[in-house]
Order: sequence, then structure tokens, then C-alpha cells
Amino acid sequence: MSLREQLCEYGRRAVELGLVIGTSGNLSVREGDLVTVTPSGAPLDRLTPELCPVVDLTTGKRVAGELRPSSETPMHLAIYQTTDARAIVHTHSVFGTVVATTMTELPPVHYNALMLGGVVKVAEYATYGTPELAANVRQALEGKRAALMANHGGVTIGATLEEAFEATRLLEWLCEVYVRGLNIGKPNILTEDQLAAVIERTLNPPPL
Repeated sequence: MSLREQLCEYGRRAVELGLVIGTSGNLSVREGDLVTVTPSGAPLDRLTPELCPVVDLTTGKRVAGELRPSSETPMHLAIYQTTDARAIVHTHSVFGTVVATTMTELPPVHYNALMLGGVVKVAEYATYGTPELAANVRQALEGKRAALMANHGGVTIGATLEEAFEATRLLEWLCEVYVRGLNIGKPNILTEDQLAAVIERTLNPPPL
């Protein structure tokens, strides 16, 4: 499956799972110095491969594709230039956005938060598509696989588009667990020692 086909496939899945609505959200994947990204203003469940633009990693100049690149392309490029990411997924999922509008970080309510780097930070608000937002998200992602964007949504990275997409699903699940937990009482937050014990057990599992 080509990179453009992958964007269409995961864009469709993002809509089916309710992670985006309308024309919100965007995805990209990097290969060398080129980045294939979803187009601006196009519903992700109606994409066809030839519509997905390809841009230069350094300049952002479009080198292929019929439509204008996503307005969040500057953020995608900034992340690629400063991390080992090869794919990025940005969504406006419900629970992720709820947390992003009310919190400064998502605490580790479950040990699977370690798969995203532990505490998920909320990047400071800035207008979409601006260098300021790109810088804020890049800072929130330091050492992480996910970040939330204040009053906006979430972004995840991975070595592949599948990996980045699964990180998005996990981020939304963690946010939902936290938000639903608040409806019952104060969620218990895992301590650093408890998280360290999980890491130790993962690295050194008991013998069978």
C-alpha cells in the first residue's frame, strides 16, 4: 500500500471511530525528505490517493498532489524536523479535546500511559496553522509520543502511520477513562514508583 493510500485508509478509520468530524484533523507520513499529508478542507473519509499533497520537509513547498496541503502542515514539519517521527496523526476527538480544554496535562491514570511517554502534556494555545502552535506542540512532545493542544485536540507520532494511529486511539481511551472517572470521584493517579515497577516488570518479566 502506497503512502497516499495509507493516508486515505487511516483517514477513513479516524472518521469511522469518531476521532474527527467534518474536515477537522489531519495525518501525514514521512519518507526521506518528503512528507505526504492530507489536503486542506477535505473530509478524511472521502480522500483518494491522488488528492494527497506531497511537500518538501525543509521548505514545505508542494511537489506533488492536486490540492493544497493541510493548514497544520507547519506543525507536522516542525515535529519531523525535531523528532524521530515518521508519521503523525492529529485529531479533534471528544474526550481528548475535553481534557485539552480543562487541564494542563493528562495524568497517568493507567499504566498504558507509559506507551505514550507517561504524563501527556497540554501544549499552550495558539491559533491553528501558526508557527507559534507548531513550537508549542513540539515542546509538549519532548520525550513523548503524544501531546494535547489546548482548546484544540491531540497529536500523536510514530515510526509508522499504524503506530501513530494506535497511539491516537490509546490517547483518546486514556482521556475517556479520566473524564469518566471524574464523574464517580477523584481518579487515582499512578505514582512514579508504581510506573517504574511496571517498566521493571516489562524489561525483566518473571520466568515461566
